Amino acid sequence: MSTTNILAQITEIQGLDLAGLRERWRSLYGSEAPAYSRTFLIRRLAYRVQELANGGLNDATRGALRAIAERDCPGGQVGPLLRRDANVDGPVGGTRYIREWHGERHEVTVVSDGFEYRGQTYRSLTAIAKRITNAHWSGNLFFGLRSRRKERS
Repeated sequence: MSTTNILAQITEIQGLDLAGLRERWRSLYGSEAPAYSRTFLIRRLAYRVQELANGGLNDATRGALRAIAERDCPGGQVGPLLRRDANVDGPVGGTRYIREWHGERHEVTVVSDGFEYRGQTYRSLTAIAKRITNAHWSGNLFFGLRSRRKERS
């Protein structure tokens, strides 16, 4: 299959509606499409077109991926990715942020699993800033940990 033909198929896939993408999935994979977003289906279908044209992964690469999966997940089943700890590279536990907003004092304490505000633990300062203001704010910006303007070096 020529590169021009592959690009034409990918361009066509990008123009399909969701029903068209699901139909193309059935023709390329021989099964029903998963219930994922349009963007996901486009990416997977574009990959599949290239895979069919160029042969996909070689045996050595497949073997290496199987070995990694077996090493990290006995039985070869790869589970969901673990979420990153809320406070990786963050401030030391016990650090307090204080902000006055509309005449009211708001105090946040850094704890091991996030940030504590009024007896409740949050994963991010942004969630706390949103609770306080009822609007989306960058938590770092709201609590003064970052300025609005990028500082020039």
